[in-house]
Amino acid sequence: MARHYESAGYEVLDRNWQVRGGELDLVMARGNEIVFCEVKTRTSHRWGGGFEAVDHRKQRFLRRTAISWLDSHDVHGEVRFDVASVVGSRIEVIEAAF
Repeated sequence: MARHYESAGYEVLDRNWQVRGGELDLVMARGNEIVFCEVKTRTSHRWGGGFEAVDHRKQRFLRRTAISWLDSHDVHGEVRFDVASVVGSRIEVIEAAF
């Protein structure tokens, strides 16, 4: 997934960053923009896609974890939250998902 963003000119700042009670899958930057991407991998759509797994509760959790990341790094800029769904070899990304 990181290669997808790198090919679009993003710099990967962190992968699987963990803090007590939380994890961020990918943190990237391009210009003045900081992107936090939640990656959901599925083997099939049998139990729903990855996008459906990022409900309001998960979004709130990701926002709090992103604040922890920003507080612990000297990085500033506009923040965006993306959600990526990986099913087999197919990758779909919703930019600015929430």
